[in-house]
Amino acid sequence: MGLFFPEDPHFDETQRQTGFYRYRQLLSARFGRWWKTNLLTLAGFVPLGAGIFCAVASASVLVLLPCSILGGMIAGPFLAGMYDAILRGLRDDPLPWWESCKRAWKQNWKSSLVPGALLGLVLGVYTFMAMLFWWAERAPSPGTVALYLFALLAVVTVNTLYWPQLVLFQQNASVRLQNCLLFCIKYFWRVLGVGLLQLGYWTLFVLFAPWTLLLLPVLGVWYILFLSQFLIYTQMNEAFSIEELYQSG
Repeated sequence: MGLFFPEDPHFDETQRQTGFYRYRQLLSARFGRWWKTNLLTLAGFVPLGAGIFCAVASASVLVLLPCSILGGMIAGPFLAGMYDAILRGLRDDPLPWWESCKRAWKQNWKSSLVPGALLGLVLGVYTFMAMLFWWAERAPSPGTVALYLFALLAVVTVNTLYWPQLVLFQQNASVRLQNCLLFCIKYFWRVLGVGLLQLGYWTLFVLFAPWTLLLLPVLGVWYILFLSQFLIYTQMNEAFSIEELYQSG
């Protein structure tokens, strides 16, 4: 990582680092794997993006709903694979990236269909609502915009905590949601900060589109998922004993 950061003679890639050095270490060791998984994840989201685009272009809710649900079901297993790859990197799993992708899809494709459909529906509805704001003769009130952004923040936060549980543990959806709530209560400010970070990241992508679409193959999904999980991984490991569970297994 000397290309981006000054080399430190005391930095040892073979030892697990902490803090910013851990961030450097993970990017250095895992960038290639995450980037390739990111390309597969983007491919999995193409049907959802195309469906939402067609619905917005035709201004039809009747097109939006089935396209969002079906596209989300297709995207769900790919998103689960991306989360699985990120979490494997955070716990230093040595499994090759293609083997981990195949294992993640095999283990999680069924459980990711419904969450993927719900995520696709939410993305479709919120994209359509944003276009309604754009088409309206009057600008939306500040309260309406604040409520819209708050709801998006809630969705981002739940997804940040729900999908890691989906790929790590065999649980009921109700248990995962309960864990999300308890985790948010215990680590409120950290979770809020991570949620705002993700919301800001995707807001920049939307505001500066279509130019930011050129960054999707490079940064796309993987970087913000890695950064958000990196910032809460210590707390998640304490709450769910992730590494202890996988080392004993």
